Amino acid sequence: MIPLSVLDLSPVPEGSDAAQSLRNSLDLARHAERLGYRRIWFAEHHNMPGIASAATAVVIGHVAAGTSTIRVGAGGIMLPNHAPLVVAEQFGTLAALFPGRIDLGLGRAPGTDQLTARALRRNLNSDANAFPQDVVELMDYFQPAEPDQRVRAVPGAGLDVPVWILGSSLFGAQLAAALGLPYAFASHFAPAELEHAIEIYRARFEPSEYLDKPYVMLGVNVFAAQTDDEANLLFSSLQQAFVNLRTGKPGLLPPPAKDYEEGLDPTARALLQHALSCSIVGSPQTVKEGIDAFIARTDADELMVTAQIFDHAARIRSFEILAEVTGL
Repeated sequence: MIPLSVLDLSPVPEGSDAAQSLRNSLDLARHAERLGYRRIWFAEHHNMPGIASAATAVVIGHVAAGTSTIRVGAGGIMLPNHAPLVVAEQFGTLAALFPGRIDLGLGRAPGTDQLTARALRRNLNSDANAFPQDVVELMDYFQPAEPDQRVRAVPGAGLDVPVWILGSSLFGAQLAAALGLPYAFASHFAPAELEHAIEIYRARFEPSEYLDKPYVMLGVNVFAAQTDDEANLLFSSLQQAFVNLRTGKPGLLPPPAKDYEEGLDPTARALLQHALSCSIVGSPQTVKEGIDAFIARTDADELMVTAQIFDHAARIRSFEILAEVTGL
């Protein structure tokens, strides 16, 4: 079985708050560590009431301090929102505090709407080459400092902070291949270019000091429960949240709704079936068959599993079932 990891958006369910969500994230990380998951990542999203991980580096520090062996990282940091030096200092600090356990995934999307992106950056002036240049600059800050180097990351210089390129299009695949970096594809919500992106990344990969051969990690939604019906009910929270987001009404994670998809208009139903097609929902046997089929189809090197489940205990149980059926 290939390694499995966790992507936790630190969901804020209706009736709860961000403080409880962050406590739940630490609890999930401790369970994932015990169950044998390789890493747990948090993602930078802004101005979204249902996601508590906006200050991603802070959340990583919180979770890393409460665990001991699992890798903790960003999936990812939206680099256009930040100066590369600031990110190098943040993750250099994390690597100094938790050596050998910190990952840094980088994306070029804003992680929010354009109005909020402007509030984050103060202006949106950039060219098409800015993201690759910023990635290289950031990686350079992690190199050992030169004697005459006038700007350095402290902490950061000379520390081991593996950098990943994240993507949901062909751009990230090409950049990861050119730089010889591991590549994580967001197939859990944007699967359209999945096969093409993997093909390009593997075909164009250039070995580097960081990686000698391609390494692909794919996002997948897994909702596991004792029965298919129960799992599909849990899945309806994500379905509702996704429709709300895509129709301009982001909010807290809704409770499960029986037969939710059946009540949707054809456009919304088609949206869900496409965007969430990389989802495995069902009983232990259904989940095992789905995972095996997904790996066979993609030849992934690692899967990053996410589960926007309303009830925290049910979310923990879903990850336990997945660990059991895959033999983690």
